[in-house]
Amino acid sequence: MREVVDVDQEDQPFHHYSLKHRAVAWISQNLFDHVTYTVRHGLVQGMKRKGGLGWIPRSFSEKFETKEEAFWRGLDLKGKVVYDVGAFHGILTLFFASRAARVISYEPNSRNQARLGENIRLNGLKNVLVRPMGIGSAPGSGTLVFAPLMSGGGSLEEKTVEQLKKSRVAPVSEEIRITTLDQDIEGQSLPRPDFIKIDIEGWEIEALRGAGKTLAAHKPALFLEMHGETMREKKRKVSEIVNFLTEANYEQIVHVETGTAITPANTVIAVEGHLYCPR
Repeated sequence: MREVVDVDQEDQPFHHYSLKHRAVAWISQNLFDHVTYTVRHGLVQGMKRKGGLGWIPRSFSEKFETKEEAFWRGLDLKGKVVYDVGAFHGILTLFFASRAARVISYEPNSRNQARLGENIRLNGLKNVLVRPMGIGSAPGSGTLVFAPLMSGGGSLEEKTVEQLKKSRVAPVSEEIRITTLDQDIEGQSLPRPDFIKIDIEGWEIEALRGAGKTLAAHKPALFLEMHGETMREKKRKVSEIVNFLTEANYEQIVHVETGTAITPANTVIAVEGHLYCPR
C-alpha cells in the first residue's frame, strides 16, 4: 500500500501568477514589446510607456481602484525624495516622478533596467536616478532567478528560488551586484530618503537590515509588500519585518488593505497585502 503523506496546507507553495497574468505577459512580450503607447488607466494614465497592455481599456470589473492604488493617489509626495526599491518597468517610478522632487530607483534585472530606462526617457523625466543593482543586508553579488515571462518576479530569496527551479518552465538566472541602502546613500552622496518603497520578492527584510543607519537617522516613511513561498513562510516573514520595524522605533505600522494597526501580536492580519509606516 502506498504511504499517504499529509502535507500541511500552510506549507503548500503559492501560485503567484494566474493563467491570465501569464497570457498577458506572453502577448505583451511577443506581440507588442516594442510598441510605445499612452497609458489609458491606472496610476500613470496619460503617460507614455513600453511593456504591458495598458493601452487596452479596463473592463467593468477592473474600473474600481484597489486599496493599493487608492493609497498611492492619496499620498502627498510633493517636494519629497522617494526611493523605489524593486522598480521593474517603472510604473511606480513614473508615478513617483510625476509628484515627488526626486526618485532613486533600484532594479538589478538587466532586461527590466532597459525597459525602465526607456519609460523614463519616453516621458522626459529628469528627476529619476536608476541604480542598476540589488539591495540587501550586505554588499556583494548574488544570483537573481526568475521565470522567463515574469522577470518582475525575480528573487534572491532561497525558498522562492527553490520553487522557481521546480517549475515546468526552466527559470532564467542572472548574476547581479548587491549593495545596501546605507552604503549606497553614503558612498554615492545620495539625498536622504523621505519615503522608501520596497518590493523585492521576499528579500524585504534583508533590505531593511542594510538600511539600519538610514532608518535611524532619517526615519523615512516605508511601504513594503509582503512575500513568501508558502503561508507559513509569509507569516514568518511578516512577523520578522514587524519585529524589526518595532525595534527600529516605528510606532505606527499600518496594513494598507484593512487600515489595521499592526503590532508583533497581530502580524497574521498583514500576511496578504502591504505595510505602511508613516514618517
